[in-house]
Formats: sequence, C-alpha cells, structure tokens
Amino acid sequence: MTPGWYRWEGRDLVLNLRVQPRARRDEFGEPLGDQLKVRITAPPVEGKANDHLVRFLAERFDVPVARVTLLAGGQNRSKRLRIQDPGHLPEGIIKP
Repeated sequence: MTPGWYRWEGRDLVLNLRVQPRARRDEFGEPLGDQLKVRITAPPVEGKANDHLVRFLAERFDVPVARVTLLAGGQNRSKRLRIQDPGHLPEGIIKP
C-alpha cells in the first residue's frame, strides 16, 4: 500500500511535504499522516526556503532543478511538489 504523502502520475512523482525551515541540517523526517516531514536549513523569508527545498529535492532525486516544481503551498509549511521522472529514489523513502 502506498503512503498518502506521495503518488505516481505516470513517470512523475508528486510529494506532499511538511517543511520545517531553519533546521540544523537538510534531511527527510518521519511521515505525518498524509505528509512527509522535511527539514531544511534555509529561513522562510523571500522564497529562500522554497528555493532551497527545490534544490534539496533535485539533489536527492538526481534530477535537474528545472524538473522539480512547486505545485501548491508557496507561503505555507505544507507543500505539494512534482518531480519529473526522478533519476533516483532515496533509500527507504519512496517505492517505485
């Protein structure tokens, strides 16, 4: 059974995340119902946290930054993002 915080749409992966800015390090956290907690070091000002989150996900899923799209939650901690055709799935996080 697939957790509620991600779903596949063809070859694209859609993630529902709960973002904690100003964390000590960038990392995936624990599932929180239909969201996955993600900790990032960037502050939540002037879009810095969103930009940082996109770069973090691009690196972890081995895709160019242009293939990570913020779909919803630009001004909230709850966010939905699309990763187009991920090149890598972080171990223990996502099942193909």
